[in-house]
This record gives sequence, C-alpha cells and structure tokens, in this order.
Amino acid sequence: MKGKSRNQDQINLLQASLRDMLNPKDPLYQLTDSMDWEYFEREFSDYYIDFGRPAKPICLIKEFP
Repeated sequence: MKGKSRNQDQINLLQASLRDMLNPKDPLYQLTDSMDWEYFEREFSDYYIDFGRPAKPICLIKEFP
C-alpha cells in the first residue's frame, strides 16, 4: 500500500476500539485474523499511486455498487 497512513500505535483513551465492540465469536471476526493481508497489499500495490489522499488499508476497502 502506498501513501502515508496515520500512526496506528497510539491509542485513543476516550474511544473504544472497534475490535472491543465486536463479537469475537462471529465467523467473520475470526476470518479476519486468518487472512494474509500483507499478500493482498503486495498484489494490489500496482493500483495505488504515490500522491493524493493517504491510502486506506486493503482490509477497509469495499466494493461500491
């Protein structure tokens, strides 16, 4: 993934993380941890550009109708 992304290491003490709000027993939740997101990042990197808005992680990209 090209582009700059925000520092994900810093936590926000006033806002719960999405992971804390979801049900860890949900099959889609469990599937997310089993995906090799780095593989998809490498495969789709040719479709990213080096300028413009910061890129989103591939796991957040969704298809629009």
